[in-house]
Amino acid sequence: MNQQQRKSEIFNVVWRACDTFRGVIDPAMYKDYILTMLFVKYLNDIRNYKLAESDKKYDGDRLRVERAMARARFIVDEEASFDYLYAHRNDSDIGQTINTVLEIIEDANKAKLHNVFRNIDFNSEANLGQTRQRNNRLKNLLEDFAALDLKPDNNGDMDIIGDVYEYLIEKFAASAGKKAGEFYTPAEVSETLARLVAPKKGDRICDPACGSGSLLIRAGKQVGSDDYALYGQEMNGSTWALCKMNMFLHEVDSAHIEWEDTIRHPQFIEDDALMKFDIVIANPPFSLDKWGQEMAAEDRYARFQRGIPPKSKGDWAFISHMLATAVEGSGRVGVVVPHGVLFRGGQEGKIREAMIRENLLDAVIGIPANLFYGTGIPAALMIFDKSRKPGKEILFIDASREFEQGTNQNKLRPQDTDMIVTTYRKRQEVEKYAYPASFKEIEENEFNLNIPRHVDTFEAEPEIDIAATQKEIEQIEAELVETQAKMDHYLKELGL
Repeated sequence: MNQQQRKSEIFNVVWRACDTFRGVIDPAMYKDYILTMLFVKYLNDIRNYKLAESDKKYDGDRLRVERAMARARFIVDEEASFDYLYAHRNDSDIGQTINTVLEIIEDANKAKLHNVFRNIDFNSEANLGQTRQRNNRLKNLLEDFAALDLKPDNNGDMDIIGDVYEYLIEKFAASAGKKAGEFYTPAEVSETLARLVAPKKGDRICDPACGSGSLLIRAGKQVGSDDYALYGQEMNGSTWALCKMNMFLHEVDSAHIEWEDTIRHPQFIEDDALMKFDIVIANPPFSLDKWGQEMAAEDRYARFQRGIPPKSKGDWAFISHMLATAVEGSGRVGVVVPHGVLFRGGQEGKIREAMIRENLLDAVIGIPANLFYGTGIPAALMIFDKSRKPGKEILFIDASREFEQGTNQNKLRPQDTDMIVTTYRKRQEVEKYAYPASFKEIEENEFNLNIPRHVDTFEAEPEIDIAATQKEIEQIEAELVETQAKMDHYLKELGL
């Protein structure tokens, strides 16, 4: 069985397990139960695999086997394993037993999993029903997952489980409604942004609104080796937990993922100042209301010296934070924004003008509408670069018409991403697609970055040959008269 077949097999089993919760609780909530149980089953099967390997290696020497297991990536005691839960699936307090097992796993792996399970309660009457119903649902869940075999057959299997985990997050996002975008950025958008910022070996990469971590993971993969460091901050507790597990399943154990409000309480601090990163990327919540304007005027980290964004629109607050955390002289920033960020006036316009005058903005890329879960509005990618040379143009790309149309969501195809990245690298004018604008041109447009102002996508109406059209009309009219005469003849023969 190849990796793609194995991935599909795992996905199908796990997706069937979701039937336990469908119609009982909201998909945005039951994803936590499903993904947590997938994580526990993965830990269990890897433990069993490593145990069998060690037992074979040391000829059943129990002491040496125990020593080997103590040096594993994680510690899972026999009484904190999925197998233990499955053996007790008929217990009357199985919900509490699962909670206890999660606590034991956390305590045994504090450095990696501390607090990861604190927001999930398998014994919740409010979420899972009264005792009898709850026990039955949890029993079904354990039996569904027992059919999965997640032991590694080859070196690629770690990525398989991680990819399945991300695929499930995407599936849940598709059915979770308007808040889905807060925890998941579509894979093709993440891939595009990661390629545009082009992380390299040794880079520190940060996402200050990391959600479930997919954008960070894809940025790390762009490096082409393990020589990078990932940092992320997420405000939502359950989403932060998903991110921690997602990193672990992709074997990025060293990722620094913090749980807090990035604007009000940034967590990455060095020498009483904001930590600096080579790459800063994010898909922040669009136009966030109540983002923290009340503290911006006295911000100790001087993130808002270009101006304070309006209370009801936090887009430029996130951008300001991201630029403040990018390494001076070389840092690169990539951010997903709603189009209003490009042209709204007032305080936002002043901030935008200041950043352009500082020669920080490198590119503005319009992407298709209906790519994101929870909103059909089109978005744009903004690339900032602190290493820009004076006089360098700002590249505008209109990629909004290049996509695959779906029933519910549109998608960027690989060729669409390739075209965006290639055009960005070449920085040349492409008719009706890309235009490198000078500072003078942008100044003449009053620092309005609305893409149609810079990329002419106007399609002229085809010329109409009036004489030919009139001749065609006359021919149709003649055919109509002839057809009507035949109809009258047939009706007369029928006596009608």
